[in-house]
Amino acid sequence: MPESADFIERRAKAIEVPAGFLVGAASAAYQIEGAVSADGRGECIWDRFAAESGRIVDGSNAQVACDHFAKFEADIDIMASLGVNAYRFSISWSRIFPEGRGAINLKGVDFYRRVVDKLLDSGIAPFATLYHWDLPQALQEQGSGWLGRGVSDDFAEFAGAAASRLQDVAHWTTINEPWTFCWWGYGFGDEAPGIAGGPKSALTAIHHALLAHGKAVAAVRASNPRAEVGIALDINNVSPASGSEEDVSAASRFDGCQNRWFLDPLYKASYPADIVELFGQDAPDVLEGDMAAISAPIDFLGINFYRRSVIGAGEEFPPLGIRRARPQGRTTEMGWEIWPSSIRDLLVQVSRDYRPKSIYVTENGAAFDDRISAGGQILDWDRADYIVSHLEQVLEARRLHAPLKGYFAWTLLDNFEWTFGYSRRFGLVRVDFDGGLARTVKKSGQILGEIAMRAGRRN
Repeated sequence: MPESADFIERRAKAIEVPAGFLVGAASAAYQIEGAVSADGRGECIWDRFAAESGRIVDGSNAQVACDHFAKFEADIDIMASLGVNAYRFSISWSRIFPEGRGAINLKGVDFYRRVVDKLLDSGIAPFATLYHWDLPQALQEQGSGWLGRGVSDDFAEFAGAAASRLQDVAHWTTINEPWTFCWWGYGFGDEAPGIAGGPKSALTAIHHALLAHGKAVAAVRASNPRAEVGIALDINNVSPASGSEEDVSAASRFDGCQNRWFLDPLYKASYPADIVELFGQDAPDVLEGDMAAISAPIDFLGINFYRRSVIGAGEEFPPLGIRRARPQGRTTEMGWEIWPSSIRDLLVQVSRDYRPKSIYVTENGAAFDDRISAGGQILDWDRADYIVSHLEQVLEARRLHAPLKGYFAWTLLDNFEWTFGYSRRFGLVRVDFDGGLARTVKKSGQILGEIAMRAGRRN
């Protein structure tokens, strides 16, 4: 169980938010927007994947989701009432280019322009993410999606078009969590587009995603020279399950695949040699100029963090040869261990090893079943405790000289949680999926808002 409600509230009130620090919420287009065919939006790979029987645990889809497409003004009003000073959202590639390339869909652009205008009018800084897993289906069919090298040029075209038409957005994230959508979508086949191609496919997709990131950095800067550009990675704090040589080696291999495989090319212009050797012929084909593009200097590193990974030697995830140890502490509804100090340790380590210009925690949150009081209040103290505990550690990492500039809670609204459908709730705001999509602010949302208010508005 979490700490008492009074103790959580006292700790939240004791958090001192540094001047200029952003405290906001995050979301993703496919998970909240719905309106999958409105105003010329094209089909994306998750539309197709979710329509396949057995793919989503509760049999649902995101055709309506939270209907944020129609309700975005009210949702932004909720954020404004809470006091958050930043909002990280993603732009649906299929709304801007229904076929992935070619003619731009101006109605799609207009939707996001209205979102940005509303955010700015509300004193909330917009942080736009260009890719949060919703590849246009046409690109998957025509060029094998992220398995085809040409997708990097298509993505750069999309990035430039979005940045040039949304000039008031000062912060752009290129790619969200390439580890996840490439391994689970192209390696294991458990997420869209459902290709179980093993390590070769996953690593090829990752390389093309990183190349797309590098090209998008240049495209965004060419379109909007004042913009800050970065990437969001799902990296873990990795600990060995024991002090044995076998477990320490396994933890290093996992760190190499989960963390260094992305951070090294971004900041050192090369993949880690030990993991390249481990993957052997499955390692991606790297052409001349690729690493120079991938390692183009970025303005910030986004880190999505949900749990630590305690790793020992085993037979999982060949050729890594690992096993994930059983969680020692409390867990979320996802089965993820709650170990707040691990986010501090990770932020300090990344800052020391890679020296990013600045860091945002671009996602951090937890799924729990909501407890609804007799008066209709949602007293999600588990989630409130999770957010307060992790934000305390984020600010401690900042005091230890990690260049932290902001924290985004995942997520604003309960939403379509990918293969879990609507069976897992991460939201600061409850969405009644059985009752007209009514919104109710949860206790966690109120507490995050109270912390954010002390930081003030930042545009």
